[in-house]
Amino acid sequence: MLNGLWLGFFLVAAVSALGQWLVAGNSGVFAAMVESIFAMAKLSVEVMVLLFGTLTLWLGFLKIAEKAGIVDWLAKVLGPLFTRLMPEVPPGHPALGLITLNFAANGLGLDNAATPIGLKAMRALQSLNPSATVASNAQILFLVLNASSLTLLPVSIFMYRAQQGAQDPTLVFLPILLATSCSTVVGLLSVAVMQRLRLWDRVVLAYLIPGAALLAVCMAFLATLSAVALASLSSILGNVTLFGLIVLFLLVGACKRVPVYETFIEGAKEGFEVAKNLLPYLVAMLCAVGVLRASGALELLLDGIRHGVQWVGLDTRFVDALPTALVKPFSASAARALLIETMQHQGVDSFPALVAATVQGSTETTFYVLAVYFGAVGIQRARHAVGCALLAEFAGVVAAIVVSYWFFGSAPA
Repeated sequence: MLNGLWLGFFLVAAVSALGQWLVAGNSGVFAAMVESIFAMAKLSVEVMVLLFGTLTLWLGFLKIAEKAGIVDWLAKVLGPLFTRLMPEVPPGHPALGLITLNFAANGLGLDNAATPIGLKAMRALQSLNPSATVASNAQILFLVLNASSLTLLPVSIFMYRAQQGAQDPTLVFLPILLATSCSTVVGLLSVAVMQRLRLWDRVVLAYLIPGAALLAVCMAFLATLSAVALASLSSILGNVTLFGLIVLFLLVGACKRVPVYETFIEGAKEGFEVAKNLLPYLVAMLCAVGVLRASGALELLLDGIRHGVQWVGLDTRFVDALPTALVKPFSASAARALLIETMQHQGVDSFPALVAATVQGSTETTFYVLAVYFGAVGIQRARHAVGCALLAEFAGVVAAIVVSYWFFGSAPA
């Protein structure tokens, strides 16, 4: 899948460049494409330096949380809910702890770190699966919730925005939180319908009703604020939550007599190992996207979509963010490259860049997750996993666009 996508970027760029040269008489397009390749290779290294630090930092703190028992506590708190949603998983099974740790990494927006943990969780669930090739209900629910991209603190998005010079990297905190909540709710409901899960069970309702009520209250409060106030609140909450989580991990670790410094270093080393393998993928995708933009192909596609959106009478400012949304189901690296390219081309705090960042933080690489997670345990029949995951993905994109207009719609085009 990635081979075809990457090759397709270059082939489409080549065809577009030939058209620019032979039809439009623009012979400089080839120089622009070559220049873009070198510029994107340089940008990849610059992004990678900050990515090294981000993954190293947060996996260090996550290791403290794990050794301090915070993850085990979360597993116990969520245990009754998982027992109802995944009845084939026995209480106290190791899969529950791994699922919780995976959700914790995803919640922090550490998608690259969450993948190896998720693979361990999927193998643990496979040990309970009576079939070697057909996905179990528990595996499907776990995968769809992963694909719904429940991100509570998208530190990777903050990092990309900081690297591109954003005045306030956490500005998209609340929009991502609201959009990812929509995608997760849709994912859960779609699986519940397909698996006939009893969401009206009193234990499940004890978890869902307070969460839904809190979300409703927050939405009602946010509806009373202006766009400027919304952006300001998002910034404050993002920064306070980010630093508060660090302090919480350290205090709990110290109270549990965890050697916090040594534990941080242990986790940071794992973060370094995860990060060092990402540079080739980042270079490959950023260069491909850069060539696509320089050839004029990407702009041609967006112009076509823009005319269609304009024809039905809608605002077209979100169209420049659509490349990230269109590619995200297939490749995280391609979507990341398109997000960075949008920030570079449009401006990091432009409306399209803010929409693209919100989309990136509230959606997941559905087909990649399906291939990797199910492929790792030999699952060949995904059953309803694909449909439910894509429905959650679509809900996340739509919610990201709507929420971005709510928060940033008054920003200049």
